[in-house]
Amino acid sequence: MENRFLYTVLLQGTAVMNPVYFIGVDVGSGSVRGALVDPTGRVIKLAAKNLKTWKPKVDYYEQSSTDVWECCEHVIKTVTKDIDKEYIKGIGFDATCSLVVLDNNGNPKAVSNSNNDDQNIIMWMDHRAQDEADIINKTGHSILNYVGGKVSLEMEMPKLLWLKRHMSKSWPEYGYFFDLPDFLTWKATGATTRSLCSLVCKWNYEYSTESKQGWNVVFLKSIGLDDLVEDNLKKIGSKVLMPGDYCGGLREEVAEKLGLLAGTPVATSIIDAHAGGLGMIGTKGEDIDQQMSTRLGLICGTSTCHMAVNKDPISVQGIWGPYFSAMVPDMWLNEAGQSASGMLLDHVISSHPMGGILLKDLNTGEVRNYLRELLTKMAESKGLTDLSLLTKDFHIWPDFHGNRSPLADPTMKGIIVGLTIDNSEENLALLYLATLQALSYGTRHIIDVLVHSGYSQFKSLPICGGITKDPLFVQIQADSVGLPVLLPHEKESVLVGSAILGACVSKHFSDVKTAIQSMGGMADVVLPNQDIKSFHDKKYKVFLRMFQDQLHYRNIMDN
Repeated sequence: MENRFLYTVLLQGTAVMNPVYFIGVDVGSGSVRGALVDPTGRVIKLAAKNLKTWKPKVDYYEQSSTDVWECCEHVIKTVTKDIDKEYIKGIGFDATCSLVVLDNNGNPKAVSNSNNDDQNIIMWMDHRAQDEADIINKTGHSILNYVGGKVSLEMEMPKLLWLKRHMSKSWPEYGYFFDLPDFLTWKATGATTRSLCSLVCKWNYEYSTESKQGWNVVFLKSIGLDDLVEDNLKKIGSKVLMPGDYCGGLREEVAEKLGLLAGTPVATSIIDAHAGGLGMIGTKGEDIDQQMSTRLGLICGTSTCHMAVNKDPISVQGIWGPYFSAMVPDMWLNEAGQSASGMLLDHVISSHPMGGILLKDLNTGEVRNYLRELLTKMAESKGLTDLSLLTKDFHIWPDFHGNRSPLADPTMKGIIVGLTIDNSEENLALLYLATLQALSYGTRHIIDVLVHSGYSQFKSLPICGGITKDPLFVQIQADSVGLPVLLPHEKESVLVGSAILGACVSKHFSDVKTAIQSMGGMADVVLPNQDIKSFHDKKYKVFLRMFQDQLHYRNIMDN
Protein backbone atom coordinates (compact mmCIF):
# COMPACT_ATOMS: atom_id res chain seq x y z
CA MET A 1 0.00 0.00 0.00
CA GLU A 2 1.31 3.45 -0.87
CA ASN A 3 2.19 5.55 2.20
CA ARG A 4 2.93 9.17 1.47
CA PHE A 5 4.84 9.49 4.77
CA LEU A 6 7.45 6.77 4.08
CA TYR A 7 10.16 7.74 1.70
CA THR A 8 12.17 4.70 0.71
CA VAL A 9 14.98 3.63 -1.55
CA LEU A 10 15.97 0.12 -2.52
CA LEU A 11 19.39 -0.82 -1.26
CA GLN A 12 20.48 -4.38 -2.11
CA GLY A 13 16.87 -5.48 -2.07
CA THR A 14 16.14 -3.91 1.36
CA ALA A 15 13.72 -1.03 1.84
CA VAL A 16 15.39 1.76 3.83
CA MET A 17 13.33 4.62 5.22
CA ASN A 18 14.73 8.06 4.45
CA PRO A 19 14.88 10.56 7.30
CA VAL A 20 11.96 12.91 7.92
CA TYR A 21 12.67 16.30 9.48
CA PHE A 22 10.77 19.41 10.49
CA ILE A 23 12.13 22.90 11.03
CA GLY A 24 11.17 24.89 14.11
CA VAL A 25 12.03 28.59 14.29
CA ASP A 26 11.71 30.52 17.56
CA VAL A 27 12.03 34.32 17.63
CA GLY A 28 12.59 35.24 21.26
CA SER A 29 13.26 38.59 22.89
CA GLY A 30 17.03 38.52 22.42
CA SER A 31 17.73 35.97 19.71
CA VAL A 32 16.36 33.84 16.91
CA ARG A 33 16.86 30.10 17.24
CA GLY A 34 16.26 27.35 14.73
CA ALA A 35 16.16 23.58 15.06
CA LEU A 36 15.99 20.52 12.88
CA VAL A 37 13.64 18.12 14.66
CA ASP A 38 12.70 14.52 13.97
CA PRO A 39 9.21 12.95 14.41
CA THR A 40 10.03 11.82 17.97
CA GLY A 41 10.66 15.41 19.07
CA ARG A 42 14.46 15.03 19.19
CA VAL A 43 16.45 18.12 18.19
CA ILE A 44 19.04 17.04 15.61
CA LYS A 45 20.68 20.41 14.93
CA LEU A 46 20.42 23.79 16.64
CA ALA A 47 21.44 27.34 15.67
CA ALA A 48 21.01 30.81 17.14
CA LYS A 49 21.67 34.44 16.21
CA ASN A 50 21.28 37.49 18.42
CA LEU A 51 18.78 40.26 17.65
CA LYS A 52 19.23 44.02 17.75
CA THR A 53 17.09 45.92 20.27
CA TRP A 54 16.72 49.68 20.66
CA LYS A 55 15.64 51.41 23.89
CA PRO A 56 14.93 55.00 22.81
CA LYS A 57 13.18 55.89 26.10
CA VAL A 58 12.40 54.35 29.46
CA ASP A 59 9.92 51.48 28.93
CA TYR A 60 10.35 51.66 25.12
CA TYR A 61 11.69 48.53 23.42
CA GLU A 62 11.96 48.37 19.62
CA GLN A 63 13.32 45.89 17.09
CA SER A 64 13.69 45.56 13.32
CA SER A 65 11.63 43.16 11.20
CA THR A 66 14.43 43.17 8.61
CA ASP A 67 16.92 42.06 11.25
CA VAL A 68 14.49 39.44 12.56
CA TRP A 69 13.99 37.88 9.14
CA GLU A 70 17.70 37.91 8.32
CA CYS A 71 18.32 36.05 11.58
CA CYS A 72 15.60 33.55 10.62
CA GLU A 73 17.31 32.95 7.28
CA HIS A 74 20.63 32.42 9.05
CA VAL A 75 19.38 29.79 11.51
CA ILE A 76 17.35 27.91 8.91
CA LYS A 77 20.32 27.71 6.53
CA THR A 78 22.57 26.62 9.40
CA VAL A 79 20.40 23.73 10.65
CA THR A 80 19.67 22.47 7.13
CA LYS A 81 23.25 22.61 5.89
CA ASP A 82 24.29 19.25 4.41
CA ILE A 83 20.73 17.93 4.82
CA ASP A 84 18.94 16.72 1.69
CA LYS A 85 16.16 19.28 1.15
CA GLU A 86 13.82 16.42 0.17
CA TYR A 87 13.87 15.34 3.82
CA ILE A 88 12.48 18.69 5.07
CA LYS A 89 8.72 18.14 5.24
CA GLY A 90 7.38 21.17 7.08
CA ILE A 91 8.28 24.46 8.78
CA GLY A 92 6.79 26.01 11.92
CA PHE A 93 7.39 29.50 13.29
CA ASP A 94 6.86 30.95 16.74
CA ALA A 95 7.72 34.41 18.04
CA THR A 96 7.12 36.92 20.79
CA CYS A 97 3.80 38.75 20.62
CA SER A 98 5.42 41.95 19.36
CA LEU A 99 3.77 44.40 16.95
CA VAL A 100 5.26 44.68 13.44
CA VAL A 101 4.41 47.81 11.46
CA LEU A 102 4.78 48.10 7.67
CA ASP A 103 3.81 50.75 5.12
CA ASN A 104 1.36 50.25 2.27
CA ASN A 105 4.09 48.60 0.18
CA GLY A 106 5.02 46.14 2.89
CA ASN A 107 8.19 47.98 3.90
CA PRO A 108 9.23 48.71 7.51
CA LYS A 109 7.83 51.93 9.02
CA ALA A 110 9.09 53.58 12.23
CA VAL A 111 7.00 53.16 15.40
CA SER A 112 8.33 56.21 17.27
CA ASN A 113 10.05 59.51 16.59
CA SER A 114 13.34 57.74 15.96
CA ASN A 115 13.03 58.53 12.22
CA ASN A 116 14.57 55.12 11.67
CA ASP A 117 12.25 52.85 9.69
CA ASP A 118 14.35 49.87 10.77
CA GLN A 119 12.85 50.37 14.24
CA ASN A 120 9.44 49.11 13.17
CA ILE A 121 8.60 46.60 15.92
CA ILE A 122 7.10 47.53 19.28
CA MET A 123 8.24 44.68 21.50
CA TRP A 124 5.91 42.80 23.82
CA MET A 125 7.75 44.21 26.86
CA ASP A 126 7.28 47.81 25.72
CA HIS A 127 5.17 49.69 28.27
CA ARG A 128 4.54 52.99 26.45
CA ALA A 129 0.79 52.43 26.06
CA GLN A 130 -0.39 52.65 29.68
CA ASP A 131 -2.77 55.57 29.00
CA GLU A 132 -4.21 53.78 25.99
CA ALA A 133 -4.76 50.60 27.99
CA ASP A 134 -6.62 52.67 30.58
CA ILE A 135 -8.80 54.22 27.86
CA ILE A 136 -9.73 50.79 26.53
CA ASN A 137 -10.44 49.36 29.97
CA LYS A 138 -12.74 52.25 30.84
CA THR A 139 -15.11 51.11 28.06
CA GLY A 140 -15.99 48.06 30.16
CA HIS A 141 -16.70 46.17 26.93
CA SER A 142 -17.69 42.53 27.40
CA ILE A 143 -14.81 41.39 25.19
CA LEU A 144 -12.49 42.28 28.08
CA ASN A 145 -13.91 39.27 29.95
CA TYR A 146 -11.59 37.15 27.78
CA VAL A 147 -8.45 38.93 28.99
CA GLY A 148 -8.99 38.61 32.73
CA GLY A 149 -11.21 41.68 32.96
CA LYS A 150 -8.87 44.26 31.48
CA VAL A 151 -6.52 44.59 28.56
CA SER A 152 -2.78 44.65 29.25
CA LEU A 153 -0.55 47.41 27.92
CA GLU A 154 1.60 44.57 26.53
CA MET A 155 -1.20 43.60 24.11
CA GLU A 156 -1.63 45.04 20.63
CA MET A 157 -4.77 47.20 20.81
CA PRO A 158 -3.24 49.64 23.31
CA LYS A 159 -0.13 49.85 21.13
CA LEU A 160 -2.18 50.47 17.98
CA LEU A 161 -4.11 53.19 19.78
CA TRP A 162 -0.81 54.71 20.94
CA LEU A 163 0.41 54.82 17.33
CA LYS A 164 -2.79 56.54 16.21
CA ARG A 165 -2.60 59.12 19.01
CA HIS A 166 1.16 59.78 19.01
CA MET A 167 2.18 59.05 15.41
CA SER A 168 -0.77 60.78 13.74
CA LYS A 169 1.22 61.85 10.67
CA SER A 170 2.42 58.31 10.05
CA TRP A 171 -0.90 56.63 10.86
CA PRO A 172 -2.35 56.99 7.30
CA GLU A 173 0.93 55.61 5.90
CA TYR A 174 0.76 52.43 7.98
CA GLY A 175 -0.44 49.68 5.65
CA TYR A 176 -0.08 46.44 7.60
CA PHE A 177 0.01 45.49 11.27
CA PHE A 178 1.23 41.98 12.07
CA ASP A 179 1.83 40.07 15.25
CA LEU A 180 5.44 38.97 14.86
CA PRO A 181 4.60 35.24 14.40
CA ASP A 182 2.26 36.16 11.50
CA PHE A 183 4.88 38.43 9.96
CA LEU A 184 7.21 35.44 9.70
CA THR A 185 4.71 33.27 7.83
CA TRP A 186 3.94 36.24 5.54
CA LYS A 187 7.65 36.61 4.72
CA ALA A 188 7.94 32.88 4.08
CA THR A 189 4.79 32.39 1.98
CA GLY A 190 3.35 35.79 1.03
CA ALA A 191 0.06 34.82 2.74
CA THR A 192 -1.62 37.56 4.79
CA THR A 193 -3.54 35.06 6.93
CA ARG A 194 -3.36 35.43 10.69
CA SER A 195 -3.01 32.88 13.47
CA LEU A 196 -5.92 32.41 15.82
CA CYS A 197 -3.36 32.09 18.63
CA SER A 198 -2.02 35.61 18.15
CA LEU A 199 -5.34 37.28 17.44
CA VAL A 200 -7.39 35.75 20.23
CA CYS A 201 -4.64 36.14 22.85
CA LYS A 202 -3.21 39.57 22.00
CA TRP A 203 -5.56 41.38 19.59
CA ASN A 204 -8.98 41.06 21.30
CA TYR A 205 -10.26 38.91 18.45
CA GLU A 206 -13.45 37.07 19.37
CA TYR A 207 -13.49 33.28 19.22
CA SER A 208 -15.62 31.64 21.85
CA THR A 209 -17.35 29.06 19.60
CA GLU A 210 -17.30 28.10 15.95
CA SER A 211 -20.34 30.29 15.37
CA LYS A 212 -19.10 33.30 17.33
CA GLN A 213 -15.82 34.51 15.91
CA GLY A 214 -14.40 37.57 14.21
CA TRP A 215 -13.36 41.15 14.78
CA ASN A 216 -15.79 43.00 17.05
CA VAL A 217 -16.46 46.19 15.08
CA VAL A 218 -18.44 47.74 17.93
CA PHE A 219 -15.43 47.28 20.23
CA LEU A 220 -13.02 48.74 17.67
CA LYS A 221 -15.29 51.75 17.23
CA SER A 222 -15.60 52.26 20.98
CA ILE A 223 -11.81 52.61 21.32
CA GLY A 224 -11.37 54.78 18.22
CA LEU A 225 -9.84 52.14 15.93
CA ASP A 226 -12.78 51.45 13.64
CA ASP A 227 -10.68 52.60 10.65
CA LEU A 228 -8.86 49.24 10.93
CA VAL A 229 -11.98 47.65 9.44
CA GLU A 230 -11.52 49.52 6.14
CA ASP A 231 -10.50 47.73 2.92
CA ASN A 232 -11.85 44.42 4.19
CA LEU A 233 -9.59 44.47 7.27
CA LYS A 234 -6.50 44.66 5.10
CA LYS A 235 -4.34 46.15 7.86
CA ILE A 236 -5.10 43.55 10.53
CA GLY A 237 -6.21 40.50 8.54
CA SER A 238 -9.50 38.98 7.48
CA LYS A 239 -8.59 35.29 7.15
CA VAL A 240 -7.75 33.50 10.40
CA LEU A 241 -6.33 29.97 10.70
CA MET A 242 -5.57 27.55 13.53
CA PRO A 243 -1.92 27.01 14.55
CA GLY A 244 -0.58 24.12 12.49
CA ASP A 245 -2.99 24.69 9.61
CA TYR A 246 -1.51 25.06 6.12
CA CYS A 247 -0.53 28.72 5.72
CA GLY A 248 1.14 28.34 2.34
CA GLY A 249 4.13 26.94 0.52
CA LEU A 250 7.59 28.44 0.76
CA ARG A 251 7.92 31.19 -1.86
CA GLU A 252 10.33 30.39 -4.67
CA GLU A 253 12.71 33.28 -3.99
CA VAL A 254 12.73 32.49 -0.26
CA ALA A 255 13.29 28.79 -0.89
CA GLU A 256 16.20 29.55 -3.20
CA LYS A 257 17.86 31.73 -0.57
CA LEU A 258 17.33 29.11 2.15
CA GLY A 259 18.39 26.18 -0.01
CA LEU A 260 15.02 24.46 0.44
CA LEU A 261 12.33 23.26 -1.94
CA ALA A 262 9.84 25.84 -3.17
CA GLY A 263 6.40 24.94 -1.88
CA THR A 264 7.68 23.31 1.33
CA PRO A 265 4.62 23.50 3.62
CA VAL A 266 4.64 26.32 6.18
CA ALA A 267 2.33 26.07 9.19
CA THR A 268 0.20 28.81 10.65
CA SER A 269 2.27 30.23 13.48
CA ILE A 270 2.02 30.41 17.27
CA ILE A 271 3.24 32.72 20.05
CA ASP A 272 6.57 31.62 21.54
CA ALA A 273 5.30 30.84 25.03
CA HIS A 274 2.43 28.85 23.55
CA ALA A 275 4.94 26.90 21.47
CA GLY A 276 6.72 26.01 24.71
CA GLY A 277 3.43 24.86 26.18
CA LEU A 278 2.72 22.81 23.08
CA GLY A 279 6.18 21.25 23.14
CA MET A 280 6.07 20.02 26.73
CA ILE A 281 2.43 19.53 27.71
CA GLY A 282 2.62 15.99 26.33
CA THR A 283 5.87 15.09 28.09
CA LYS A 284 5.80 11.95 30.26
CA GLY A 285 7.19 11.62 33.78
CA GLU A 286 7.24 8.61 36.11
CA ASP A 287 4.05 8.40 38.20
CA ILE A 288 2.81 11.76 36.84
CA ASP A 289 -0.78 12.21 35.63
CA GLN A 290 -0.75 12.72 31.84
CA GLN A 291 -4.03 14.63 31.61
CA MET A 292 -3.27 18.05 30.17
CA SER A 293 -5.67 19.83 32.53
CA THR A 294 -3.69 18.62 35.58
CA ARG A 295 -0.57 20.52 34.45
CA LEU A 296 0.48 24.15 34.71
CA GLY A 297 3.21 24.76 32.14
CA LEU A 298 5.93 27.32 32.86
CA ILE A 299 7.90 28.81 29.98
CA CYS A 300 10.74 30.72 31.61
CA GLY A 301 12.79 33.15 29.57
CA THR A 302 13.08 36.95 29.72
CA SER A 303 9.60 36.73 31.21
CA THR A 304 7.69 33.69 32.45
CA CYS A 305 4.39 32.50 31.03
CA HIS A 306 2.09 30.13 32.92
CA MET A 307 -0.17 28.01 30.68
CA ALA A 308 -3.24 26.11 31.91
CA VAL A 309 -5.78 24.33 29.70
CA ASN A 310 -9.24 23.04 30.54
CA LYS A 311 -12.13 21.45 28.66
CA ASP A 312 -14.46 24.19 29.96
CA PRO A 313 -13.98 27.98 29.90
CA ILE A 314 -12.93 29.46 33.24
CA SER A 315 -12.77 33.22 33.69
CA VAL A 316 -10.07 34.33 36.11
CA GLN A 317 -9.79 37.94 37.20
CA GLY A 318 -6.33 39.28 36.38
CA ILE A 319 -5.34 36.30 34.21
CA TRP A 320 -5.69 36.29 30.43
CA GLY A 321 -8.27 34.08 28.78
CA PRO A 322 -10.16 31.86 28.54
CA TYR A 323 -9.03 31.44 24.92
CA PHE A 324 -10.59 28.65 22.86
CA SER A 325 -8.17 26.47 20.83
CA ALA A 326 -5.36 29.04 21.19
CA MET A 327 -2.78 26.38 22.09
CA VAL A 328 -4.38 22.92 22.20
CA PRO A 329 -7.32 22.35 19.81
CA ASP A 330 -10.76 22.25 21.48
CA MET A 331 -9.39 23.19 24.90
CA TRP A 332 -9.66 26.51 26.70
CA LEU A 333 -6.42 28.26 27.63
CA ASN A 334 -5.71 30.61 30.52
CA GLU A 335 -2.41 32.43 30.33
CA ALA A 336 -0.76 34.04 33.34
CA GLY A 337 2.75 35.35 33.65
CA GLN A 338 5.53 37.44 35.13
CA SER A 339 6.71 40.35 32.98
CA ALA A 340 10.29 40.02 34.22
CA SER A 341 11.92 36.80 35.39
CA GLY A 342 15.14 36.05 33.50
CA MET A 343 15.41 39.78 32.88
CA LEU A 344 14.99 40.42 36.61
CA LEU A 345 17.67 37.90 37.59
CA ASP A 346 20.08 39.52 35.11
CA HIS A 347 19.25 42.94 36.57
CA VAL A 348 19.74 41.78 40.16
CA ILE A 349 23.20 40.46 39.31
CA SER A 350 24.39 43.29 37.04
CA SER A 351 23.16 46.12 39.30
CA HIS A 352 24.96 44.80 42.41
CA PRO A 353 28.55 46.10 42.86
CA MET A 354 29.94 42.59 43.17
CA GLY A 355 27.89 41.43 40.19
CA GLY A 356 29.59 43.98 37.97
CA ILE A 357 32.98 42.71 39.11
CA LEU A 358 32.10 39.05 38.52
CA LEU A 359 30.68 39.79 35.05
CA LYS A 360 34.06 41.15 33.93
CA ASP A 361 35.44 37.60 33.91
CA LEU A 362 32.33 35.39 33.77
CA ASN A 363 29.18 35.25 31.67
CA THR A 364 25.76 35.41 33.34
CA GLY A 365 25.36 31.62 33.46
CA GLU A 366 28.78 31.19 35.06
CA VAL A 367 27.95 33.87 37.64
CA ARG A 368 24.76 32.00 38.56
CA ASN A 369 26.72 28.77 38.94
CA TYR A 370 29.22 30.56 41.16
CA LEU A 371 26.48 32.03 43.34
CA ARG A 372 24.81 28.63 43.68
CA GLU A 373 28.07 27.08 44.90
CA LEU A 374 28.58 30.01 47.28
CA LEU A 375 25.09 29.59 48.73
CA THR A 376 25.79 25.91 49.39
CA LYS A 377 28.95 26.83 51.30
CA MET A 378 27.12 29.55 53.25
CA ALA A 379 24.38 27.10 54.29
CA GLU A 380 26.95 24.48 55.34
CA SER A 381 28.89 27.01 57.40
CA LYS A 382 25.70 27.91 59.29
CA GLY A 383 24.68 24.28 59.75
CA LEU A 384 21.44 24.73 57.77
CA THR A 385 19.70 21.69 56.33
CA ASP A 386 18.58 23.59 53.21
CA LEU A 387 20.12 26.69 51.65
CA SER A 388 16.68 28.31 51.20
CA LEU A 389 16.74 28.90 54.96
CA LEU A 390 19.42 31.56 54.42
CA THR A 391 16.74 34.14 53.50
CA LYS A 392 14.74 34.04 56.73
CA ASP A 393 15.12 37.82 57.04
CA PHE A 394 15.48 38.67 53.34
CA HIS A 395 12.32 39.14 51.26
CA ILE A 396 11.58 40.38 47.75
CA TRP A 397 8.47 41.41 45.84
CA PRO A 398 9.65 40.83 42.23
CA ASP A 399 7.51 43.24 40.17
CA PHE A 400 10.35 45.46 38.96
CA HIS A 401 8.55 45.65 35.58
CA GLY A 402 4.97 45.65 36.84
CA ASN A 403 2.65 42.75 37.64
CA ARG A 404 1.16 40.83 34.73
CA SER A 405 -0.67 38.22 36.82
CA PRO A 406 -2.68 37.84 38.92
CA LEU A 407 -2.89 41.52 39.94
CA ALA A 408 -2.76 42.78 36.33
CA ASP A 409 -1.18 46.01 37.56
CA PRO A 410 1.74 47.32 35.46
CA THR A 411 2.34 50.11 37.99
CA MET A 412 3.44 47.70 40.74
CA LYS A 413 7.06 48.13 41.81
CA GLY A 414 9.71 45.85 43.24
CA ILE A 415 10.38 45.71 46.98
CA ILE A 416 13.43 44.45 48.90
CA VAL A 417 13.33 43.92 52.65
CA GLY A 418 16.51 43.04 54.55
CA LEU A 419 19.17 45.31 53.04
CA THR A 420 22.30 46.12 55.00
CA ILE A 421 25.49 48.04 54.28
CA ASP A 422 27.04 45.07 52.55
CA ASN A 423 28.28 44.76 48.97
CA SER A 424 29.98 41.37 49.33
CA GLU A 425 29.61 38.25 47.22
CA GLU A 426 27.59 36.73 50.02
CA ASN A 427 25.14 39.62 49.92
CA LEU A 428 24.72 39.20 46.16
CA ALA A 429 24.15 35.47 46.67
CA LEU A 430 21.37 36.17 49.20
CA LEU A 431 19.79 38.70 46.85
CA TYR A 432 19.89 36.16 44.02
CA LEU A 433 18.38 33.42 46.20
CA ALA A 434 15.60 35.69 47.48
CA THR A 435 14.77 36.66 43.89
CA LEU A 436 14.49 32.99 42.85
CA GLN A 437 12.15 32.44 45.78
CA ALA A 438 10.06 35.51 44.98
CA LEU A 439 9.54 34.37 41.39
CA SER A 440 8.45 30.97 42.71
CA TYR A 441 6.01 32.55 45.17
CA GLY A 442 4.63 34.48 42.19
CA THR A 443 3.85 31.13 40.57
CA ARG A 444 2.17 29.98 43.79
CA HIS A 445 0.09 33.18 43.82
CA ILE A 446 -1.06 32.48 40.25
CA ILE A 447 -1.95 28.87 41.13
CA ASP A 448 -3.99 30.00 44.14
CA VAL A 449 -6.04 32.37 41.99
CA LEU A 450 -6.59 29.79 39.23
CA VAL A 451 -7.79 27.17 41.72
CA HIS A 452 -9.97 29.68 43.57
CA SER A 453 -11.61 30.56 40.23
CA GLY A 454 -12.54 27.00 39.33
CA TYR A 455 -9.48 25.02 38.23
CA SER A 456 -8.93 21.66 39.89
CA GLN A 457 -5.75 21.40 41.95
CA PHE A 458 -2.76 21.04 39.64
CA LYS A 459 -0.63 17.91 39.95
CA SER A 460 2.61 18.91 38.19
CA LEU A 461 4.57 21.79 36.67
CA PRO A 462 6.18 21.08 33.28
CA ILE A 463 8.89 23.70 32.91
CA CYS A 464 11.26 24.89 30.19
CA GLY A 465 13.35 27.90 29.19
CA GLY A 466 16.71 29.47 29.92
CA ILE A 467 16.27 29.90 33.69
CA THR A 468 15.60 26.18 34.09
CA LYS A 469 19.28 25.50 33.42
CA ASP A 470 19.74 26.51 37.05
CA PRO A 471 18.80 23.44 39.16
CA LEU A 472 18.33 25.70 42.18
CA PHE A 473 15.55 27.61 40.42
CA VAL A 474 13.84 24.33 39.50
CA GLN A 475 14.07 22.91 43.03
CA ILE A 476 12.79 26.14 44.59
CA GLN A 477 9.81 26.12 42.21
CA ALA A 478 8.95 22.61 43.39
CA ASP A 479 9.52 23.42 47.07
CA SER A 480 7.64 26.74 47.05
CA VAL A 481 4.56 25.39 45.30
CA GLY A 482 4.65 21.87 46.75
CA LEU A 483 4.30 20.15 43.37
CA PRO A 484 6.60 17.96 41.28
CA VAL A 485 8.35 19.74 38.41
CA LEU A 486 8.74 18.03 35.03
CA LEU A 487 12.00 18.78 33.23
CA PRO A 488 11.78 17.47 29.64
CA HIS A 489 14.82 15.52 28.48
CA GLU A 490 14.68 17.55 25.29
CA LYS A 491 15.54 20.97 26.68
CA GLU A 492 14.36 22.97 23.65
CA SER A 493 10.62 22.66 24.27
CA VAL A 494 9.77 25.91 22.48
CA LEU A 495 11.52 24.75 19.31
CA VAL A 496 9.85 21.35 19.61
CA GLY A 497 6.52 23.20 19.81
CA SER A 498 7.12 25.11 16.58
CA ALA A 499 8.39 21.90 14.94
CA ILE A 500 5.13 20.20 16.00
CA LEU A 501 3.36 22.76 13.81
CA GLY A 502 5.70 21.84 10.95
CA ALA A 503 4.90 18.17 11.52
CA CYS A 504 1.16 18.88 11.46
CA VAL A 505 1.25 20.92 8.25
CA SER A 506 3.26 18.15 6.56
CA LYS A 507 0.44 15.70 7.48
CA HIS A 508 2.97 13.42 9.15
CA PHE A 509 0.52 13.27 12.08
CA SER A 510 -3.24 13.22 11.75
CA ASP A 511 -3.78 16.10 14.19
CA VAL A 512 -2.06 18.41 16.69
CA LYS A 513 -2.91 16.29 19.75
CA THR A 514 -1.31 13.20 18.19
CA ALA A 515 1.79 15.25 17.38
CA ILE A 516 1.93 16.54 20.98
CA GLN A 517 1.87 13.00 22.39
CA SER A 518 4.35 11.66 19.82
CA MET A 519 6.90 14.47 20.11
CA GLY A 520 6.55 15.35 23.82
CA GLY A 521 9.24 12.89 24.96
CA MET A 522 10.16 11.96 28.52
CA ALA A 523 10.91 14.17 31.52
CA ASP A 524 12.85 14.02 34.75
CA VAL A 525 10.70 14.53 37.85
CA VAL A 526 11.95 16.93 40.53
CA LEU A 527 10.03 16.34 43.76
CA PRO A 528 9.44 19.02 46.41
CA ASN A 529 11.34 18.88 49.68
CA GLN A 530 8.57 18.55 52.24
CA ASP A 531 10.97 19.21 55.13
CA ILE A 532 10.99 22.95 54.44
CA LYS A 533 7.32 23.36 53.53
CA SER A 534 6.56 25.35 56.67
CA PHE A 535 9.43 27.76 55.91
CA HIS A 536 8.09 28.48 52.42
CA ASP A 537 4.56 28.80 53.78
CA LYS A 538 5.78 31.56 56.11
CA LYS A 539 7.75 33.28 53.35
CA TYR A 540 4.68 33.16 51.13
CA LYS A 541 2.63 34.92 53.81
CA VAL A 542 5.27 37.68 53.86
CA PHE A 543 5.17 37.76 50.06
CA LEU A 544 1.42 38.41 50.00
CA ARG A 545 1.72 41.00 52.75
CA MET A 546 4.34 42.90 50.72
CA PHE A 547 1.99 43.70 47.86
CA GLN A 548 -0.77 44.64 50.29
CA ASP A 549 1.65 46.99 52.03
CA GLN A 550 2.63 48.54 48.70
CA LEU A 551 -1.01 49.29 47.91
CA HIS A 552 -1.37 50.76 51.40
CA TYR A 553 1.64 53.04 50.86
CA ARG A 554 0.15 54.14 47.53
CA ASN A 555 -3.15 55.01 49.21
CA ILE A 556 -1.35 57.05 51.87
CA MET A 557 0.53 59.07 49.26
CA ASP A 558 -2.48 59.51 46.95
CA ASN A 559 -4.57 60.90 49.81
